Amino acid sequence: MGKPNTSRLDREIRLTTRKLEAVRNNEMWPLTGPERRAVLRALAGGSYKVVRGKSPARAERQLESLWTSVQTRLAAEVTALQKERQRIVNEAAAAKAAKKSSGWW
Repeated sequence: MGKPNTSRLDREIRLTTRKLEAVRNNEMWPLTGPERRAVLRALAGGSYKVVRGKSPARAERQLESLWTSVQTRLAAEVTALQKERQRIVNEAAAAKAAKKSSGWW
């Protein structure tokens, strides 16, 4: 009984962690379609307010809450992937222990 195959999960964890870091740097590439549209909508609304000489405070709050929600979503994904990886490792360890204990020696 070899080591459990967690390479796919490890790759997904690395990718999601990279996405989370990119979102913390306010990069757009990890966002989903609706999230991108919401960012662009808030940016356009804020730009319009600035051009009109008004405060873009509402648009800034929208952007801040959007970035926070994306960070929360990605952090939850990372946590779920890590828990799944740990479950696979634990199952493999239990199977290995059961196999060892069932032996004649």
